[in-house]
Amino acid sequence: MTFLEHIISRIERDADIPLLREIRDGQFVSVIGGDLLALVFQARSYISQMGLTRGDRVALIAPNSIRWVALDLALMSEGLIVVPLYARQSPAELAAMMKDATPSAVVCAEEALSAEIRTRWPEAPEITLLDQIFSGPAGIKSAPFHHEDAEPVTIIYTSGTSGEPKGVVLNAGNVNHMLECTNARLHQLMDGHPEFEQVFHYTPFCFAASWIAMLTFLSRDSVLTLSTDLAKLSDELKLAAPDYFLNVPTLLERVRAKVSESIQKKGAVTAAIFSRAQKAFLPEKDGEHPLIDRVCLSVARKWMFPKIRKNIGPNLKALICGSAPLAEQTQRFFMMMGIPVLQVYGLTETTAICTMDHPQRFEPGRVGPAIRGVEMKVSEEGEILVRGPNVFAGYWQRPAETARALVGGWFHTGDQGEVDATGNWRITGRLKNLIILNSGHNIAPEPIEQVLQGRLPEAQQVVLVGNQRSFLTLLVTTASTNGLRSDRIQSAIDGANTNLPHYKKIRGFHILPEPFSIENGLLTANGKLKRDAIAARFAAEIEHLYQKRPA
Repeated sequence: MTFLEHIISRIERDADIPLLREIRDGQFVSVIGGDLLALVFQARSYISQMGLTRGDRVALIAPNSIRWVALDLALMSEGLIVVPLYARQSPAELAAMMKDATPSAVVCAEEALSAEIRTRWPEAPEITLLDQIFSGPAGIKSAPFHHEDAEPVTIIYTSGTSGEPKGVVLNAGNVNHMLECTNARLHQLMDGHPEFEQVFHYTPFCFAASWIAMLTFLSRDSVLTLSTDLAKLSDELKLAAPDYFLNVPTLLERVRAKVSESIQKKGAVTAAIFSRAQKAFLPEKDGEHPLIDRVCLSVARKWMFPKIRKNIGPNLKALICGSAPLAEQTQRFFMMMGIPVLQVYGLTETTAICTMDHPQRFEPGRVGPAIRGVEMKVSEEGEILVRGPNVFAGYWQRPAETARALVGGWFHTGDQGEVDATGNWRITGRLKNLIILNSGHNIAPEPIEQVLQGRLPEAQQVVLVGNQRSFLTLLVTTASTNGLRSDRIQSAIDGANTNLPHYKKIRGFHILPEPFSIENGLLTANGKLKRDAIAARFAAEIEHLYQKRPA
C-alpha cells in the first residue's frame, strides 16, 4: 500500500471522526473523515474535466487550509504531479518558477494574485480559482491512482538562498520511505499517550518538511489543527492545545524573547531569580553551580516554569524544529521549561529529512542520527554527503545541476557537519556561506551567529559579515518593541569573543531599523537569510563599519 492509499484508507476508516480543522475567528471549523473524503472526490470530479493527462504538472498557489489538503490529495489521486508554491512570494518569483515547471494547469486561491501572475506570464495556462473547484457537483468515489516507487508525485522548489530556485522532483518511493520513518519517531514520542493526538500546524505546506509533516499527521490517529492567522499564533496555540507541532527556529527565538521580556517587566527580584535559574540549568564546566543559583532553579521550577509552560502549550510533549540552525541556548531554554525540542535536519532534495532526534535520547546542539536506511558521511572537503531512499530523483529539467549534486549515488548537501561516535550529527554551517577573510581564514558564520542569538534573545536576526575583509563585523535587527541597546549588543559580542580565536572575533556592529523579511526580499520563502542580498542592500552601512574601525 502506498502512502496515498494508506492516507485515503485512514480517512475512510475515521469517516465519523473530526480529522482536520482550521481556526477561524477564534473558533474551530472542522471536517470529519467523511466530509474530507467528499471534498477530495469533489475536487477529483472537477479535475477530471480539465483535460489533463496523468503525469501533467499542476501548480497550487494557496495558503494552508482544509481545501488545500483535499486538493493536494485529489491531484495525486488523479496521477498528477503537484507543484506547490508559496502564496506570499512575489508574483514575479511565482511566475519565474511556473515558467520553469511548465504546468498544464494552475490553481490559485486569490483572484488578485491570479491577475498579477497573468500580467507577468501572459502565456500561462488557464488559472483556476480554488473556489471554483469546490463549487461543483459531488464526486464519485473511486480508488486513488497507484504510484510505483519511481513515479513523481511532486516538484517542490528550493528556497534559492544561493541562487535561482530549482524544482526538486520527489517520487512515491521517497515519500513512502519518509512517512515510515516519521511515523516511527512519533510513535516513540507518543508512546503511552492517548490514542488520538492533537497536532497544530502553521508552516506552509509548499515547503518539503511541512508537506511531509502534513502527510504524516493525516496517516496517523490524530486531529490536525491548521493556523489561519500567524498574527494570532499565540491564541491559536492555546485553543489547539497540541501534543506537538513543527516549528522553525525563528518562532522559537521569538517565544524565548517574549518570555524574557515579560520576566524583566515583573521586577528586579523575579528577573534575578530567573537569570540565576538559567545559569544553574546550563552545564557547569568547572564544578558545581553556586548554591544560590541552584536554589533559584528550584524556585523557578516550582513557581515560574509551570506558568510559562502552560502559556506556551499546556499539553506539549515536545516541539519539533527544523529548516534552519537552532541556537543551542534556545533549545536549552525550552528544555529548562520542561519542553523538549527535537531537531530534524534535511533538505528538499532529501525529502525534507536526513536525521531526527530520538525523543528519549537527544543532545542539545545536535540534530540526531540518520534515519533508517540512510547513509551519511563527511567528504574530504568537509561536506555532508547523503545516500538512501530519501534522496530525490533529480532537479526538474536541469540534468547538469542534477549531475553535480548526485555523484556516485551520493547527494552533496552543501552543508558542513560532524558526527560523534554514537552517530549523532551536528550541522556546523553551509559551504557557500563561508566568510573568507583577506588573511585566508575560512569562517562558518552560523555557529557564531547562534551563540550571539542566544546572548541576544531580543534580537530578530544577527548576521556576520566580513568576506574579503580583514576582520568580522555584525548586522543586528531587533524584534523587541523597546528596541535594542548598543551596550547590550557590545556585551553579547564581548562574551562571544572570549571563546573565539583572534580571527573570529567581532570588532564592530550596526543596528538596522527593519528586520529582514520575505516582503523586503532579504529572507527566502521559508525564512532563510539571503546573505548576498543583505550584503548588497546594506553595502554602505557595512563599508562604514570598516572605515570607522581599521583592522
